[in-house]
Amino acid sequence: MTTIRRAALMTGAALAVTMPAFAGAQTTAALATAAVDGQGPVAPAAEEPQAQTGGQTEGQDIVVTGANTRSVTQITGVEMQRVLPGVSPLQALQTLPGVTYLTADPWGNNEQNISLFIHGFNAQQLGYTLDGVPLGDQTYGNFNGLSPQRAIISENVARVTLASGAGDLGTASTSNLGGTIDTFSSDPQAAFGVQLNQTLGSYDASRLYVRVDTGSFGNGNSAYIAGVRQKARAWDFDGIQGGYQANAKFVHDDQNGKLTLYGAFSDKIEPNEDATVITPANRATAPYERPFLYPNFGAALQYLSSGAYRAAGSNYRNYYSDAQRTDYLGYARYDWKVDDRVTWSNTGYYHHNDGVGVVAGPIDVAGLPRLFSFYYPGQNLTTVFGGSGFATRTTEYRIDRGGLISTIQLALGDHRIEFGAWYEHQSSSAFRRWYPLLVGDPSTPYERPRDDLTPLITQYHSEIRVDEYQTHIQDSWRVLPTLTVQAGFKSTFQNATQRVPVQPIPGSFTGSVALPVGKLNTHRGFLPQVGALWEVTGDEQVFVNAQKNIRQFQTSAAAGLSPFALGSQGAFEIFRDEVKPETSWTYEAGLRTRRLVSLGPITGFDGQISYYHVDFSDRLLGISPNPVITSIVSGAAILQNVGDVKTDGVDVAGTLRFGSHFSFYDALSYNVSKFQDDYTNGTALVATSGKTVPGTPKWLNKFVAAANYDVFDAQLIGDYIGKRYATFTNDLSVPGYFTLAGRIAVRVPLDAGSGVRTATLSLNVTNITDKKAASTLSIGAASGTFNQFPLAPRQFFGTIAVGF
Repeated sequence: MTTIRRAALMTGAALAVTMPAFAGAQTTAALATAAVDGQGPVAPAAEEPQAQTGGQTEGQDIVVTGANTRSVTQITGVEMQRVLPGVSPLQALQTLPGVTYLTADPWGNNEQNISLFIHGFNAQQLGYTLDGVPLGDQTYGNFNGLSPQRAIISENVARVTLASGAGDLGTASTSNLGGTIDTFSSDPQAAFGVQLNQTLGSYDASRLYVRVDTGSFGNGNSAYIAGVRQKARAWDFDGIQGGYQANAKFVHDDQNGKLTLYGAFSDKIEPNEDATVITPANRATAPYERPFLYPNFGAALQYLSSGAYRAAGSNYRNYYSDAQRTDYLGYARYDWKVDDRVTWSNTGYYHHNDGVGVVAGPIDVAGLPRLFSFYYPGQNLTTVFGGSGFATRTTEYRIDRGGLISTIQLALGDHRIEFGAWYEHQSSSAFRRWYPLLVGDPSTPYERPRDDLTPLITQYHSEIRVDEYQTHIQDSWRVLPTLTVQAGFKSTFQNATQRVPVQPIPGSFTGSVALPVGKLNTHRGFLPQVGALWEVTGDEQVFVNAQKNIRQFQTSAAAGLSPFALGSQGAFEIFRDEVKPETSWTYEAGLRTRRLVSLGPITGFDGQISYYHVDFSDRLLGISPNPVITSIVSGAAILQNVGDVKTDGVDVAGTLRFGSHFSFYDALSYNVSKFQDDYTNGTALVATSGKTVPGTPKWLNKFVAAANYDVFDAQLIGDYIGKRYATFTNDLSVPGYFTLAGRIAVRVPLDAGSGVRTATLSLNVTNITDKKAASTLSIGAASGTFNQFPLAPRQFFGTIAVGF
């Protein structure tokens, strides 16, 4: 049965519904709508003083505001660190309604096995920014950005904002079909200070964070510099995850405007987790995890010589696999206060990435003998690849991109008008290479293939250049004191070109003759948005919004849904002439309330109920010639539009406050995303009409119970993920499951003359019940098979955070 490669075919729409905690209730449920539409390119607000200190707040009053017509929610940096010190900004969003974020490590850092769904949309159908700077579409082996956890140190995050239905018109993204995730860095603090946090935990985990704030100096100047060193052993094999990060930020703020300079460095290695291949025949016997054999090279050689890997079928064990990424990111922004009515913000940014994905595995699995026969016909492959029986495959990436973002905001009576433009130039390359793994000198996952180790095979070398242009205009009109109407539209233009200095040998890639060369331009001049906000009372608000959006084509020879990965020039030209980019219409409506009450022990309530509907058109599907989803041999996918998806969903969420010391937050989400059409796989009809989009659960429920008293602080997070289908025809699925995570902390009393401002001891426990279940699903088949990653086991982490 021909199967499908991983495909970005999920849909959904979004009404994120989140309730903030009341004052005194220290909880991850301290979530709130963003204050202003159009904030994408605008400089972030100053942080709460504790956003990077690890200290406790006596009471954070984060409110649902009424300045937006869409469903927008937010989690603060303080609450992120309560989830787990050093947690990824994306992992922290798991507490929000409608969000499913899964990885095989507790921090959410391992990008190879990330699964993110928000109201049916998958990770590559969302937009991502840091302080308004675009971060790309989060494709593994990215070609146009980097992950938020590499763009900023977790402890330096001030807040993360989720627009779960439709992102702001000014968001600098070409992939925000289903909403945006905007991460904002904390500003320097007003007073000089040093922060030192040390986390130790399960599997030899160690994370050291240091930050130095200059305090205010000169005339409106302040700055900080921060660094992290993190190491942790993988929980199911002897691989070390981690690396180094550094951030620096300078702010000059005066009556004329605000200048911000930001720089980030990240050098990380993430040992990857192999997925388990599941079929009806092996479901009862398939291994829960597939640990690598590294560093026991003797055992690896024995594994090959015994033939045990053949008996394991598709679930054989590799020697090692990892992702190595080095990034440099910087921006300069000036927010000029032209006068009382006009603000002009301009940002210039640059990003360089040097990355490589490495797999060292057996040479006679997954179709490799056929591939190697094109390059070494009739030769002994064991001898060719260094005598070990293993070979090392790399995918080597380079990204250089720079851009400009400009936004003018005009306050004219009852109108708030915004004009904006974004330009970016991308230059990227990708190599696929094979190296020997020498029996007398085996390589390790912590180094690039050595300079003296010449690649035996370069399958391809692709060079791609892309220019992105985007403009928008919108008007927020206060028609009445209680009624605001917002309307606008954006235009987006993408011009991409590929050349291929090294082509694969015809036929060496399954179904491939050659990678295409040439131009692919996609232009959409009118993507409208209209919404309204009605302040019914001082405590209740009603909002409605409708918006059209587009997901531009991916531009990478190494991306599964990229036209530049097609297997012939003819297929590329047919695609260019006939295939359309994915588009969606998102409709959302909701009611927010925030009240102080007196109902016995209940003293306050925040709540929101939201409904959303999405019409998702021209779903793009990659039909692969490979018979196994996890095949290590690449094949040229056939890309085609395969119909529409309709999504309906409801979120109901709220926070109850019981005095100033206890709160309880709960969010229930219901989502139904259905394929509207069948499609043809070659000559076979695949009956997907009426089937549920796989990977996204119908039901989600999250809660956070939080308590604080005097110097003590505690919270318990519960997370239920419902049943998920794992194939397009819904013949296979994984059951739902429930997990718990918790935290307890104490602020150490300090003498006034000790020189220490704050000191906190905390203990975090993830997966408290040690639940075993399917985490990320790798979905590529119409029926009969899927891949699953394991859920990380229970782990403990202790942190001491000291501020001087």
